[in-house]
Amino acid sequence: MADIKLLKEKSTQVRKDIVQMICKSKSGHPGGSLSAADIVTTLYFSEMNVDPKNPKMEGRDRFVLSKGHAAPVLYAVLAEKGYFDRELLGTLRQYGSILQGHPDMKKVPGIEISTGSLGQGLSVANGMALSAKISGEEYRTYILMGDGELQEGQVWEAAMTSAHYKLDNVCAFIDYNNLQIDGNVDEIMGVAPLDKKWESFGWNVILIDGHNFQEILDALEKAKECKGKPTVIIAETTKGKGVSFMENVCGFHGVAPTDEETEIAVKELEKVEKILD
Repeated sequence: MADIKLLKEKSTQVRKDIVQMICKSKSGHPGGSLSAADIVTTLYFSEMNVDPKNPKMEGRDRFVLSKGHAAPVLYAVLAEKGYFDRELLGTLRQYGSILQGHPDMKKVPGIEISTGSLGQGLSVANGMALSAKISGEEYRTYILMGDGELQEGQVWEAAMTSAHYKLDNVCAFIDYNNLQIDGNVDEIMGVAPLDKKWESFGWNVILIDGHNFQEILDALEKAKECKGKPTVIIAETTKGKGVSFMENVCGFHGVAPTDEETEIAVKELEKVEKILD
């Protein structure tokens, strides 16, 4: 049984790391990293079969961060999981660091695929899942996409492919925070109704609160129980979740917090830690 208290503690630490590393680098994407923290934390600390001491372990589950600009959330989770020394988090986006602005599979332990060009992740996840089907392996492939990313046509070509090949070993999360770099998703290029669109493409669709750990866990169980169809978990989230002055603020999509703002953010998150204790 999953330890929800532990997941909350881990995700709070992940959020602190996200804010601090982006502040130090004076560059990065805090909003969408914070909104996805609970999902990525749950995957690595409760769901996926992975081994940080053996990142290339045979039969491991795969994770694709399709919205690669949210690399800070993945770096923070990988460090917390033990894939590399957490001191490296302080080198984000610095010259010579393995922690680039987007994930690099050739440099960072635990990164399955280099991402950054939006819309391509599901195609890659399909390839991983097809490989498992062909070779008779049981590993699952998880992918995280942004809602603004769904404006890319390749996503829907890939969605057809997943359904056509009955890739029930694919589980996609949509980080549905309804904000992208230029503003509100609904105003820039609406993607709703997401549930009906994915259903029409032949997917098993689950709607959840992306900050409710029990709902995330229950959705993952339902995804594994579904046979013959890929599953998409549409997770309603809050951009900048956990930091009051960042929540639902489009300006923090790709802007680093100042030293003063980071101090405020960390204090807010430390209050959460005390409540959890």
